[in-house]
Amino acid sequence: MQPQPTLDQLQVFLTVVEKGSFSAASRALNRTQSVVSYTIANLEAQLRVALFSRSGTKRPQLTEAGRSVLEDARRLLGDLDLMRARVQALSDGLEAELNVALSSVVPSEIVVDVLRAFRSHYPTVSLNVTAGTPGMVMDAVINRRAVVGFGGTMSVKSDQIVFEKIGQQAMVPVAAPDHPLSMLRRPMTLADVRDETQLVVFDAPGLAKGRDFNVFSLKTWRVSDNATKHLFIRGGLGWGGLPASVAKDDVADGRLIRLDFPAFDQREFPVHAVRNIANPPGPATRWLIAAFQARLSGEDESRELENKVSKPALQKRAVDGASG
Repeated sequence: MQPQPTLDQLQVFLTVVEKGSFSAASRALNRTQSVVSYTIANLEAQLRVALFSRSGTKRPQLTEAGRSVLEDARRLLGDLDLMRARVQALSDGLEAELNVALSSVVPSEIVVDVLRAFRSHYPTVSLNVTAGTPGMVMDAVINRRAVVGFGGTMSVKSDQIVFEKIGQQAMVPVAAPDHPLSMLRRPMTLADVRDETQLVVFDAPGLAKGRDFNVFSLKTWRVSDNATKHLFIRGGLGWGGLPASVAKDDVADGRLIRLDFPAFDQREFPVHAVRNIANPPGPATRWLIAAFQARLSGEDESRELENKVSKPALQKRAVDGASG
């Protein structure tokens, strides 16, 4: 059986390359130059290639084979460092993997920013993200498919579920610019919307069964998520409510019109981090909750849209479930 290169040999090889000479590598490794030279010679013998060209120059030059081995050595030693970091993190109580459920009421730009920072803080933690309606988020937490969920409040009768308010959000009624409701130059009435198709997000898990919020039209198209609803509204297939943060850019750019509909509840509702007490949060989960809270607590997207139309009267509170 052929002797295999050791991690120590690869580390010595990498140090010689980085320091530029055997003598500099020996000082960096606190070894004699003869030991460094002997280690490299053994590595070359085991690989049956010359890693350095030592003729005609005082500084060792990598051969073609040496450049190829260098790439592999860096990858192997990098994997070793990652393994050590992961094992150390596990011994410190850090999660190896996080299953997270996200509702579209959390602004997408905040999601991206928080997860980018999460990756930098916890590079060893794998992240599995499920996106869906608030009902789907709640279902994932209740059934322990997610260690934490982020979304609006659901009325769930369970001592196992913990809600932590991390921000607030509002739903606003919108339609495409060429939609008949967008052509009105006055506050809308219930009669105006009665026969217009309203796009509604349905609650697949059934946690909001029988409870429709902000649904006013007799004709409804039901979709599984706000992303599809957003796409259909922009395409002129109907009107409906979107999270203020989702509608903001489209309203500002004229791709959507915010409707002046006093009966549509536009009060802010709380956004929560939702946990199952059977899944106690580890360090990475707690960091994620705190990061979303820090970003969402400063969000007040509805006020940026408020100047587009006169402030509507407030009728009833709309949160999750099947929502218009």
